[in-house]
Order: sequence, then structure tokens, then C-alpha cells
Amino acid sequence: MSLRVRFAPSPTGHLHIGGARTALSNFLEARREGGIFVLRIEDTDPERSKREHEEQILRDLAWLGLRWEEGPDVGGPFAPYRQSERYDRYRAVAEDLLARGHAYRCNASSEELDALRAAQTAAGEDPRYDRRNREANLGPDCGPHVIRVKMPIEGVTVLDDLIKGRIEIPNEKLDDLVIIRSDGTPTYNFVVVVDDHDMGITLVARGDDHVNNTPKQIHIYHAMGAEVPRFAHLPMILGPDGSRLSKRHGDTSLGSYRDMGILAEAMLNYLARLGWSHGDQEVFTEAELISLFRLQDVGSSGARWDMDKLKWLNQTWIQGMAPAELTHRCLPFFEAQGYAVAEHQDRLVHIVSALQKRSPTLVDLASQARFFFVPDAELSFDEAAVGKHLKGEAGTLLRSLAARLAALSDWSEPALSAACEALLAELGLKMGKLAQPVRVALTGQGVGPGLYEMLLGLGQARSVARLEAAAAKANPPG
Repeated sequence: MSLRVRFAPSPTGHLHIGGARTALSNFLEARREGGIFVLRIEDTDPERSKREHEEQILRDLAWLGLRWEEGPDVGGPFAPYRQSERYDRYRAVAEDLLARGHAYRCNASSEELDALRAAQTAAGEDPRYDRRNREANLGPDCGPHVIRVKMPIEGVTVLDDLIKGRIEIPNEKLDDLVIIRSDGTPTYNFVVVVDDHDMGITLVARGDDHVNNTPKQIHIYHAMGAEVPRFAHLPMILGPDGSRLSKRHGDTSLGSYRDMGILAEAMLNYLARLGWSHGDQEVFTEAELISLFRLQDVGSSGARWDMDKLKWLNQTWIQGMAPAELTHRCLPFFEAQGYAVAEHQDRLVHIVSALQKRSPTLVDLASQARFFFVPDAELSFDEAAVGKHLKGEAGTLLRSLAARLAALSDWSEPALSAACEALLAELGLKMGKLAQPVRVALTGQGVGPGLYEMLLGLGQARSVARLEAAAAKANPPG
């Protein structure tokens, strides 16, 4: 059978980093093997599951570049792909397990079970159900009850995990798992097995917080007479301090990283590198990851989240992106800053190019671009930069440059370079004597992009106007 994998988020909130990494791992495995990537929504919690969360999860996965062949939005041969729409199927499987003696009804009350657990704890025992109704053969008229699946009592369950290796679990530690609650709703460990079986999933790759669930699920497969898929449990992502990743470390939603200006390519690259490597290579395209990534090569210990590394990767991707494409990516961030983008349409690529090598995120790039968009009269000046660079002969130099630039009929880097070099040669000056006063004149600050990048981004009229205004500030006439 060809490879079939799935990602099954719960729409109870935003998609977080760990879930995004699991989805990516499944996607890459399916693409490399020519398999099928299934998206399934686990929405059996009616109070917390929201359709708007589901829609946002799908948008975030699509932003990351993941594409699925089957799912709630695209359909497929094993629809429906929402658990809330599959309750009849779960009930039918539970009834079949009852009929074949693999499950039984238990009418022990919650008070009885609480007392049992308290007594076991007091005796120093691991609390577990005592199987009191396992052979009672209770019928549907036994009063309020749950349905439990029979787990083996002796022997060992073996899990050969692609990442963690061989895991052995004594069966005596397994409870007879509840598969249908007293209110008729199915439990997670039951529905996930039914779904994975029905949808032909051949490899279950998920976080290692599910390792303890896996032996129980294996025996549900056995009870159903179904083939057990392979398993791969990805280690948890850790914070920089080695503890489990939390919001204080950066475990916010995937969408929040998009909003802070992380490129999808950089995030995909970084998520794949968590716990996995290929030699010393750090930067990977999607095509390279599809070719090289293998679940069995993922380390079995937790990978640490490193925001500095993510920003470094992001800056690397920003620097390597075509300016026109990067400009398109920047537009929402320019608009969020309130910039009048339409008024600068013909210079946007120049603006982005000027800042491309200086920006770790798109938010940083948009923030640095403010001087390009602010009206000339509203340009704010750093007084320290003014005091250092707009003094002495700076006014005369800026006026001379403004006059030369105003006369240009070709506003291109070669023409700008020729004009500046000619002025410097005429005055017997080095570029440093010109660049800093011009930078302060154009940006109001002592730091900024290269000279020609600034001039191209501002355009001829605004550049000349700012040079003349700074000249007046440096050396007022009269």
C-alpha cells in the first residue's frame, strides 16, 4: 500500500509551533514517497471546537506551503474528514466490538471509581480500573454506563517507533480503556484508531506526548481486526532553558510569527531543522527538504527553540529573495504602518531593495522604511546626527549636490554615481565627506541604507528637496 499520512489538529485554538512541525514532517514524508497527505479535524469537543479556529488552522498551514490531497475543504474518498460528522461510524464500531466480545459495558458509578482510586493510592498502588464488569456481560438496560475495550492482561506490547526505537510496555499496566462515555460520546483514543483505519493511514507521525496512548490504540486495532500502522513520535520542542516550550519561550501561534514578519520559507526551513540535520547545511528549500528529510533521521531527544536562529534564517531568506517578490510580501506590513503605498508605487521595489540586507523580519523592514514614506516636512531629525554631520561646509556641499541631481535626466544608479563622483573630484573630497551629510539629510538619522539606494527609493524631486532643506539647516543663508 502506498504511504498515507495525516495531520489531525483540534480546532480549539490557534495552530501552535509543535503542531506546525508535526504537519510539516508528515507533508515532507508523503511528498518524498509519492504518498497522500490527509488533513483531518478532531472536533469532538463541542464546547471548545470552533469553525473559525478550523478555518484559521487551514490558512496557517497553507501559508506555510503545505498542501493536502484529502481534507474537510477538498473532500476525498474517505469523507467526512471532521470527527463530529462521524459519530454514527464510531457507534457502529463500538457495537461490533461488543458483539464480538472485545468490549463490554461498565455501570460503575463515578463515586465508586473515585473510591477505588483513593484506596489504591492510599495503598501505594497505581490507580486503575479493576475490571469489575469485564465478564459481567451487561446489556444496554444496565443503567448509565460506559463501554470499555478489553486490554490484554498478560504479556508485553511492543512498539517499534521510527524515531524512538523499540518500546516495550507491560500489558498489566494497561487499563480497560473507555471508548464510549456514559453520554454516548466517543473518546479520543477510540476515534483516532477508527479514523486512521478507515482512512487507510499507514504511518502515524505525531508528538511524543502520545507515546503513552499508542499501546492502547494498538490493541484497539487488534480488537477491530485492523492492520496496525507504523508510528513515529516526534520529540517535544523545548525552550532555551531545556524545559517544555511555552508562551514565555515563544510558543505562540504560527500566525503570530507570520504577523511579526517571518517568511513562510524561513519558518518551514526552521521547523524542519528542529531535531533534524543534513551535514552542515542550514538553509533548505522545500524541494531540498522533500528530497532529504526522513522521519527516522530525527533525533529522539527534544530540540531547543532558538529565536535568534529563526531570525537569522529569516534574514537569510529575505536577502536571497527577488526584490519584486519581497516587495509583494512587504505590502501588508507597509499598510499596517499606515504608509501611503499607492503614492510611492513606482519606487516600492527601490525602497525594499535599499533595506533588504538590513532587515531580520518584514516588520523591521517596514519600520526602517518610514523615512521613505513620511512627508518631507514631517521628517524627524536625530539631533546628535545633525550636530555631528550637518555643520561647517556641509550646507554648501549639500546645495551643490542638490543642484547637480536636479539637473539629471537619468535617475539611475550609474547616473547618480557619476554625479556624486564628479562633485567629489571637483572639490577634492572623499566619499565619506559626502555620504554622511547626505544620509542625515535624506533619513534624519546617522545610520541608514547606501547613498544610491536612498536616492533611488526617494526619487528625484524628494531627494533634491530634502538635500536643500538639510543644507538650510546646516548653513542657513545670510
